Amino acid sequence: MARTPVFSRRRRSDQIDALDRFPISDSEVHVLAVDDSLVDRTVIERLLRLTACRVTAVDSGIRALQYLGLQDEPNSQVGFDGLKVDMIITDYCMPGMTGYELLKKIKESSTLREIPVVIMSSENVVARIDRCLEEGAEDFIVKPVKLSDVKRLREYMVGDEKIGSERSGNNKRKLREPCDEASSSPSILSPAPSSDSSPSPSDSVQSITPSSSEPSSPTSTPQSDDSK
Repeated sequence: MARTPVFSRRRRSDQIDALDRFPISDSEVHVLAVDDSLVDRTVIERLLRLTACRVTAVDSGIRALQYLGLQDEPNSQVGFDGLKVDMIITDYCMPGMTGYELLKKIKESSTLREIPVVIMSSENVVARIDRCLEEGAEDFIVKPVKLSDVKRLREYMVGDEKIGSERSGNNKRKLREPCDEASSSPSILSPAPSSDSSPSPSDSVQSITPSSSEPSSPTSTPQSDDSK
């Protein structure tokens, strides 16, 4: 009988092996992940793969533009490897080109502006969050990124109109609030309320934080971990 990976009391090597073996569903979507930090890039890549996503990881905004074909003439929503990009998730603070600058470049493109862009940052700065959302970002996530965050973001990639109308309101406003792990934030993947009056347990999964012995991401060149 197949075993579902559990990330609680298992050795780090076992967790990585389990993630690599996680089956990819027919509804696989392609995400371009951008982060200059090897550690953070590896975390988001593993979490996305856990939710049945195909991931292309790059270490800078410039590399992302090259992959999307925006360095010269805007082409299409297909990367240079022929894969259609369904979502872009990028760190905010990166050398050379910030996540905000990358967001602006994408939204200025007539062929790429419809791709959802999500910004990540280790700093919960309200002015920064508002600026990104006003520029067209779908969401702003305060690090560390959790599995519940990635599950919610996956709805942006499946093109559900009902979910789209919801995310334009409460979801963005929710992420502007200070992080409070004691509070339970609503998830758009949560099931419909049942008749049972007792509250359902929160669907919280610990973030996967790679150890120092974890292998480098094969899709990116390790960079220095700048301050977030």
